[in-house]
Amino acid sequence: MITLYDCATAPSPRRARILLAEKGVAHETVQVDLRNGEQFGEAFRSINPQCTVPALRTEEGLVLTDNAGITAYLEARYPQPPLLGDTPESKAQIASWNWRVEFEGLLAIAETLRNGTPAMANRALPGPVDYAQIPELAQRGLARVQQFFATLNERLAGRDFIAAGRFSVADITAVVAVDFARVVKVKPGEQHPHLLRWRAAMGQRPSMAP
Repeated sequence: MITLYDCATAPSPRRARILLAEKGVAHETVQVDLRNGEQFGEAFRSINPQCTVPALRTEEGLVLTDNAGITAYLEARYPQPPLLGDTPESKAQIASWNWRVEFEGLLAIAETLRNGTPAMANRALPGPVDYAQIPELAQRGLARVQQFFATLNERLAGRDFIAAGRFSVADITAVVAVDFARVVKVKPGEQHPHLLRWRAAMGQRPSMAP
């Protein structure tokens, strides 16, 4: 049985949860209490020395410790429905937009949160090593998040999905990014009509339940 090491309140493992749901893959779930630092304990370090979630233990016993690896494995192991594309063109478009959403969206939100939240002092980057906050990165990150929303809204004009005319991992990553942005007080507004329409449609998918 596949095991997902999860944290119900964190954005990164939510990406894996949605992917597993869309693929219809049966799995066990182990919750890791990030708020109380369980990810730094010896028990979890023995599973993932990077001290991050998600982690996915495959039926073969391999432990995958990032969304890139988890997505690649699940797509190869459970090819239907294809969420990374099924033609050279669709694979390229989905990979490109998924990367953009990660870099311009998720990383910008994390930059804002981790460098601007007093409770995360010395935790400016995830993982086992402490890094000091840089307040200027929080300011820049907030500007990046706002630009990301504008970019996504423009991309979704006349489109039901972000890439290749079909539901894909790019949509999964974008839903998680848009919802995660609430932690830095950024939400889609009336200036983002296409983004709002798309997010409402995504909310109809059972996999998107929080």
